[in-house]
Amino acid sequence: MSDLQTQFEQAKADSERLPKRPANNDLLKLYALYKQSTMGDVSGERPGILDMQGRMKYDAWSKLRGVAREQAMTDYIALVAHLKASGA
Repeated sequence: MSDLQTQFEQAKADSERLPKRPANNDLLKLYALYKQSTMGDVSGERPGILDMQGRMKYDAWSKLRGVAREQAMTDYIALVAHLKASGA
């Protein structure tokens, strides 16, 4: 397993143990970066208007279209580190 993959998995574990819940924008960034890292570009149809949470997640992930897996992993690791340091 690569060093980046190991760091990514550690960041995933750390994100689940943050001292307090991050702000919604940070949660959307975490979601989108995780999905881009693990699944690549967004697929499927955008959720309907009645599924606001699903739409927000889809839109956040869609903004990362074309971002390389390794870059998304690096950004995810950095965001988790920032949230840990800020006590979020």
